[in-house]
Amino acid sequence: MATLPSFLQPLKVAQVSSSLYIHSVFQHSEPFGSAETLWWPNAEPKTFVFFIPGNPGLSGFYISFLSALYQNLSNICILAQSHLGHTEAATSTESSLQSQVASAIEAFDALKKTFPTSKAIIIGHSVGSWISLQVLKARLNEVDSLFLLFPTIANILDTPNGRTLSWAFRPPFPYLIAKISFLLRLFPSKVLSAVFHGWPDTQLDVLRRLLRSPSCVQACLSMAHEEMGTIRELDVNLLETHKHCIHMYFAETDGWVGKNKDVVLRSFTPDHGSVRIVHGNHGIPHAFCISM
Repeated sequence: MATLPSFLQPLKVAQVSSSLYIHSVFQHSEPFGSAETLWWPNAEPKTFVFFIPGNPGLSGFYISFLSALYQNLSNICILAQSHLGHTEAATSTESSLQSQVASAIEAFDALKKTFPTSKAIIIGHSVGSWISLQVLKARLNEVDSLFLLFPTIANILDTPNGRTLSWAFRPPFPYLIAKISFLLRLFPSKVLSAVFHGWPDTQLDVLRRLLRSPSCVQACLSMAHEEMGTIRELDVNLLETHKHCIHMYFAETDGWVGKNKDVVLRSFTPDHGSVRIVHGNHGIPHAFCISM
């Protein structure tokens, strides 16, 4: 039976078991508390992958995606860390954007210390891409490859979704919306299934756990407000310096990126093949993990 590395502990809250991955917890240093994690094991991996989710920062949304990576790439292990304060299964009083950055750096350091000779890959989705870039900035040459999926790394407020939804992230709305979310405990599961028609049951379960926790809802919305104010100017120097290891995947149309895709592509000169535009029959959506 696969075991956890020393920097992880078993998750005590019951979750659906799997032969591929282990529900776990990363106990961070003070004052960050703990973060819920998922671990795809390998005792002696050639490569370790550290995955940082978007917002809401729930690693459970990405199980199908990360399991596919694990099964199709040889000799790897994967650590996916949910954001601080975004899950009830792990306890943290911190949920700010900078706290997420600090906790991501600490998790990356634990992986690097445990697997010092393994190739280090970081994958970030949405705002997780921006957090990934902060890890890269902090650890410079320790990251071998960085994959940014539908990256929201510049001017989030000036995107179609940012302009439309920013009101919901401003105080006091995160608090009020979180209080209303408590009423969802009274709603039958069929109501949520009808509203989010087409979502797989596994993804609905992840969403249901979030919506039934007012503190987690408030943490997600408050962090989104902080993203709007913090993620403004593109860090061109960082992209230029590390363009040899950065891979970006954009959708042709993305309400959380908008015209910033063109801003990113014009602002630095990527190496051949390091920036790829995602294409599909109907386009791959920003929330690609929901339909996998």
